Amino acid sequence: MKPDYRNWVPQSMIYGLAGAAAAALGLFLLLGASGLILQGTARLVCGLMFGLGTLALVLVSVWMIVLHRTFDYNGKRKLAKTIVEGTADYVRIPDGGVGLDVGCGSGALTIACAKRNPKAELVGCDIWRGVYQTVFSKQRCQDNARAEGVSNVRFAEGNAVALPFEDESFDAVTSNYVYHNIAGKDRKELLLESLRVLKKGGVFAIHDLMDKAHYGGEMDRFVRKLKERGFQEVQLIDTTDGLFMGRKEARWLGLGGSTLLVGRK
Repeated sequence: MKPDYRNWVPQSMIYGLAGAAAAALGLFLLLGASGLILQGTARLVCGLMFGLGTLALVLVSVWMIVLHRTFDYNGKRKLAKTIVEGTADYVRIPDGGVGLDVGCGSGALTIACAKRNPKAELVGCDIWRGVYQTVFSKQRCQDNARAEGVSNVRFAEGNAVALPFEDESFDAVTSNYVYHNIAGKDRKELLLESLRVLKKGGVFAIHDLMDKAHYGGEMDRFVRKLKERGFQEVQLIDTTDGLFMGRKEARWLGLGGSTLLVGRK
């Protein structure tokens, strides 16, 4: 049995886009190109509309295929694996301690951290709802842990907006590409919610799109705020500067602004 962490860009999305492109092409040929149904201005308008729509859908489909291949755990680039393992390298938990992975998805980061901290326990939490619930699930996390031969993990439902854990419950907190997906929330407040459950002296390594569009461009001020509260060794690490990927690749993949926030409480 092999682990199946699934792809961040599921094949179902690609199939859906390809189907939409085929439908748009069919309408272009029927209503715009053939002249069998429409004539004159109506034909011209439909031709332009469905022709441009077909082109756009084809381009997006190709882009999604590239993303799928890039993130594939079994592919050549394996970028998702590179990011997960690179983030896990910053998570150090004392023997007998407990770490938390917020928004664990299919359990990849939880399991990677568990491997690096065999004498600690890792808890992965997620809501496993919405559009990806058929791709990522608690059962898949548990299956992947068994496939990896990792027993020092457990998984539980938990929302990053309001984590169901007491203050200072964990010796480490980590996360990968979660907070930017949560609409209508101040992402810096979400970070503080995750740090709330971190014990004094515990470490954190949180990877996300921390650019101006998602975080308001005030991350340096946020770091200063954490230091004023007593957090230590806090730093922002640009992961598009060769650590996980290059800047051109990051822009092409829509991962510009990828940053690790690390430190100790």
